[in-house]
Amino acid sequence: MGDQYKQHGAFSWCELITPDVDGAKKFYAKLFGWSMEEYPMEGMSYTVVKAGGREVGGIMATPTEAEGMPPVWGAYVTVDDVDKTAADVVALGGKVFIEPRDIPNVGRFSVIQDPQGAYISVITYIDKVKNA
Repeated sequence: MGDQYKQHGAFSWCELITPDVDGAKKFYAKLFGWSMEEYPMEGMSYTVVKAGGREVGGIMATPTEAEGMPPVWGAYVTVDDVDKTAADVVALGGKVFIEPRDIPNVGRFSVIQDPQGAYISVITYIDKVKNA
């Protein structure tokens, strides 16, 4: 597990949410030479994007709760404790857009909004918790 998955405050993952996963995969594979691997998850399929054999991000279909949202790339920042971070967001004047929840076999995440309205995701990876 790379340092970005363990270091509090480090950008650790990028993810595309789109209604056209197949189109996005074709476009980015040709544009950047990315390879892609499908990972079935509960109720969905998730595409892991690889550059030079290294996992660098993912592509997923727009979830039900975000229907109507335009396709968007989002960033994840590693944190020591997602629940504490979500509470800190509110204390600092931001909002919690998606309450902390688990991603099976990955970790715990939340989507937050800063006081200016920008969204970002925070995550604590399972391996970080196990190795803490």
